[in-house]
Amino acid sequence: MAELAALEDPRAREVNERHGDDHGVNLGKLRAIAKRLKTQQDLARELWATGDTAARLLALLVCRPKAFGRDDLDAMLRESRAPKVQDWLVNYVVKKGPHADELRVAWLSDPDPVVASAGWALTSERVAKSPEGLDLPGLLDVIEAEMKDAPDRLQWAMNTCLAHIGIEHAAYRARALEIGERLQVLKDYPTPPGCTSPFAPAWINEMVRRQDST
Repeated sequence: MAELAALEDPRAREVNERHGDDHGVNLGKLRAIAKRLKTQQDLARELWATGDTAARLLALLVCRPKAFGRDDLDAMLRESRAPKVQDWLVNYVVKKGPHADELRVAWLSDPDPVVASAGWALTSERVAKSPEGLDLPGLLDVIEAEMKDAPDRLQWAMNTCLAHIGIEHAAYRARALEIGERLQVLKDYPTPPGCTSPFAPAWINEMVRRQDST
C-alpha cells in the first residue's frame, strides 16, 4: 500500500477522475508491480479488502481467477463502483473463470445498470467467440427497445454487443446496421484520428471492410 501511495500522481488522478476512477497510479507502473509479485491469491484478497481502487486493480492482476466462487465475483462487482475496476474484474477475472456464463445470464437482467452492463460485456464476448445457444434476434430486440434511453455504461455495453453482432454475424448485419442508424447512439462520440468510431454502423462497416480486405 505504501508503494502504491508513492506512485500517486495528481495529474493522472485528474485524468482518471474524469472517467469516474478515483486513483492516480500509472497503469503501466501498476502492471510492473504485478509482474514482480506474480500470482498471489491471498495477497489479492487482502488488497481487495482495502477498498482502495489502485489496490483493487493490483489485486485483479495478481489473483488466480479460477479461485473465486460465483458469489465472490457477484459481490466484488457490486461493491466496486470504479469503472476501471469493474472492467478489469470482468475481463481479467470473470471471463477466465468457470462462472462466466452463469453470471452473464444473472447480470443481464439485473436492475442495477452497472451490473447489467457487465452482463452485456460478457454477452459481447460470447457473440464474438462462442455464439452457440445465444438468441441473437432476441438480443437485438432488447437493444432496439432499451439502448437509446439506457444509462451511459449500460448503453455503451449494449452498443458494443450490437456492433459485435453486426460484425460477426452476416445474417443479422443489416438489422444491426438499421438499429444503429435509427437510434443514433454514440454518433457524435469524439473519436481521435485513425481510431474507429464507437457508432455501431461505422464500427461494423469498418471491421467488415478490414475482414474483406484480408
